[in-house]
Amino acid sequence: MDKRRLALAVVPLAFLAVFFAYPVASLVGLGLGEGRGLGLLGDPGVRHVLWFTIWQAVASTVLTVLVALPGAAVLARFDLPGRALIKALVTVPFVLPTVVVGAAFLALIGPDGLLGIELDRTVWAILAAHVFFNYAVVVRIVGSVWGQLDRRQEEAARVLGASRWGAFARVTWPALRPAIAAASTVVFLFTFTSFGIVQILGGPGYATLEVEIYRRTVYQLDLSGAAVLSLVQFAVVAVLLALDGLLTGRARAARLAEPRPRRPRGRFEWAFVVLNLVVLVGLLLAPLAVLVERSFATSHGYALTYWRALARSDASSALPVPAWQTVWTSLQYALVATALAVVIGVCAAVVLTRPGRLGGAFGLLLMLPLGTSAVTVGFGFLIALDEPPLDLRDSALLVPCAQALVAVPFVVRAVLPVLRAIDDRLREAAAVLGASPLRVWWRVDLPLVWRALAAATGFAFAISLGEFGATVFIARADSPTIPVAIATLLGRPGEVNSGQAMALATILMVLCSVTLVVLDRLRPANAGGEL
Repeated sequence: MDKRRLALAVVPLAFLAVFFAYPVASLVGLGLGEGRGLGLLGDPGVRHVLWFTIWQAVASTVLTVLVALPGAAVLARFDLPGRALIKALVTVPFVLPTVVVGAAFLALIGPDGLLGIELDRTVWAILAAHVFFNYAVVVRIVGSVWGQLDRRQEEAARVLGASRWGAFARVTWPALRPAIAAASTVVFLFTFTSFGIVQILGGPGYATLEVEIYRRTVYQLDLSGAAVLSLVQFAVVAVLLALDGLLTGRARAARLAEPRPRRPRGRFEWAFVVLNLVVLVGLLLAPLAVLVERSFATSHGYALTYWRALARSDASSALPVPAWQTVWTSLQYALVATALAVVIGVCAAVVLTRPGRLGGAFGLLLMLPLGTSAVTVGFGFLIALDEPPLDLRDSALLVPCAQALVAVPFVVRAVLPVLRAIDDRLREAAAVLGASPLRVWWRVDLPLVWRALAAATGFAFAISLGEFGATVFIARADSPTIPVAIATLLGRPGEVNSGQAMALATILMVLCSVTLVVLDRLRPANAGGEL
């Protein structure tokens, strides 16, 4: 690792040290100091929780990849009417708080669900909700690479006699494997640490490690047991990320070209597109439509009652501030968090482009926040960052830093495959012509990585808007975010509170959709320009 990359590595390392390693180590150390050992793992109940956590995460990841890969192909390679809007809607489920996702599926498949089938309290409901929640991860990460693959290689294979599937297996699939591995890792991490979905749809019969950590921390005050389970979660995630880094490092780079989506041709392509649009409507839009419908449906018919209640701030309100103020608060936090995540993530991705001997450990450290219990991180913030020189409990930057912590890995995962695929000879030619390292990045790397960077920015903003796990512990009572307000409203009885929660969830969907549509339409003014 040369000096320039070492200097860039200082930025993400310092951020992770202060806002991840120190808080988590403080909480785990406090818990283990109470004397509870690893003997907890001999408990049959704990072993059952660990086994369920692993197998449901594997099943959820496989199902998500199988369902979402065709969707990634459609949105990356074909020019469809409303394509940008469709891509934005695909991403909306991912930013919704998991408690809202659980509530949406209950409205579909619960006791009084619109579909008339009762699947709550079953593992099938959990798996379906996980596919719904993580579909966008595969579409955005894999699609950003798929859309820029040089089609001439696949066309050459077809000319030489390969079938459609043969050309895909020999040319496209090897080029997509690093992006698919990256997306699969992210999906596994999110399903492995699943909390709200499992708690709402699984009920008391199912629990992941995250749910068990929450129960022991909040209800049983068993910090020692929670610390042991956090270490187990940490170990599994570390092993997974180490294997992922090994496999990704051995993958060959793909040849990228300027994205040129085209209209579908022939019956096969049109049938492929229509089938995937049907899946999109059935899997993704139905739960979202239920949320919108419930925001207007009162016991006396459809009305704006719940939307008007968002401006209420009287004593009967479940929130200390009018609910609409949480929108402005969330936007402010998300903008700061996105700026932090993009700067830190791009620095990290540049370092990992040619990582050297320390690259594996560095990449592993960057991804660990995704696999760490949000409960552990949130409580760690409260314990570790409340005294000088890191007394940040009252700082307005604490929430954006927690949100950026979760968003940074997505920026790295979206940008890194494209950076690694850029031909080094382009950079070397620019350097020979006298370009400085910064100018090489601006004229060579940025035009090729722009689309992935736009996707990463949208993801970071959306994730910051919807982050709940850690934010719920550190957000100030007078400045709740949209997800915290939604959870508060859902936790209070009453039709108006539930309706306001659905109205806020609808606002969250609209904000995310508008943001992602704008980002997908952005193009660099000098993309493809001369060096």
